[in-house]
Amino acid sequence: MPAFRTLGTDGPRVFPLGLGCMGMSALYGTTDRAESIATVHAALDAGVTLLDTGDFYGMGHNELLVNEALRTAPAAARERALTSVKFGALRSVEGAFIGVDGRPAAVRNFLAYSLQRLGTDHIDIYRIARVDPDVPIEETVGAIAEAVQAGHVRHIGLSEVGADTVRRAASVAPIADLQIEYSLLSRGIEDKILPTCRELGIGVTAYGVLSRGLLGGHLARDHAFEPGDFRGMSPRFQGGNLGRNLDLVDALRAVADRKGATVAQIAIAWVLSRGEDIVPLIGARSRNRLAESLGALDVRLDAADLAAIEHAVPPGAAAGARYDEEQMALLDSER
Repeated sequence: MPAFRTLGTDGPRVFPLGLGCMGMSALYGTTDRAESIATVHAALDAGVTLLDTGDFYGMGHNELLVNEALRTAPAAARERALTSVKFGALRSVEGAFIGVDGRPAAVRNFLAYSLQRLGTDHIDIYRIARVDPDVPIEETVGAIAEAVQAGHVRHIGLSEVGADTVRRAASVAPIADLQIEYSLLSRGIEDKILPTCRELGIGVTAYGVLSRGLLGGHLARDHAFEPGDFRGMSPRFQGGNLGRNLDLVDALRAVADRKGATVAQIAIAWVLSRGEDIVPLIGARSRNRLAESLGALDVRLDAADLAAIEHAVPPGAAAGARYDEEQMALLDSER
């Protein structure tokens, strides 16, 4: 069994890879509920403990799916599972994102609904998905801290916030982890955000470690995204950007081939190598992809391997922003 990692100074100990469940409900095209639940079961059976979801993923669908997966899992696996939940994003009936609400009353409301949908009396890590520009982060974190005192939440997390906001939040209550995009194609946290987290004893749960499939090694240059797959409008998958990014993948594939690994495994292993305080979230939607991702735990990268990876995908090499302009404007981490 791989060595567990601790999220923050006083946070939970977790398996070194977590399972991101969002794609099982939304934003990546057609979903398969039975396969999704089987994938959660397979992850738990392999030792994965951290399941990441959000109350706005499929407008509650994902929390209900996680509930069913946990209810139908063996008791021992269910007892080891930890839930990480994001809240605050507002959705329309049509599925559009229409804002963020971080008011204390809203925090309490979101939490009540999530506990009901998940079928539990507590959430292990609770975090606002994006900072509400109209509500000081201190007020939002303070409301979560009250939920911790009441026993409804075990730990407080953050999501996509910059170094200054991390400090402000940590001044209110202990923060277990910051969830933020981090991959070979998205290294913005290395300048200020990651050092701040380490100074304050805050862990990182890294999502997008495969850059939404770009670093998965399975995407063809002429891939046509189906309706409902947001990547069809994502800058890194648009026009010439896709080709330039897949050129980077081809360079990385050469490194992977020399290691007897897949591109995805090299990309995940690289994130794992960045520090014991970082836990990558893998967004596998099938048991096959899950098994491939878990294989990254067997990949050992030495100094020569790391240098070769950096040469294949240098910092800042990605073509296109990680979100469209409207979504980028919501990221406190990008300010």
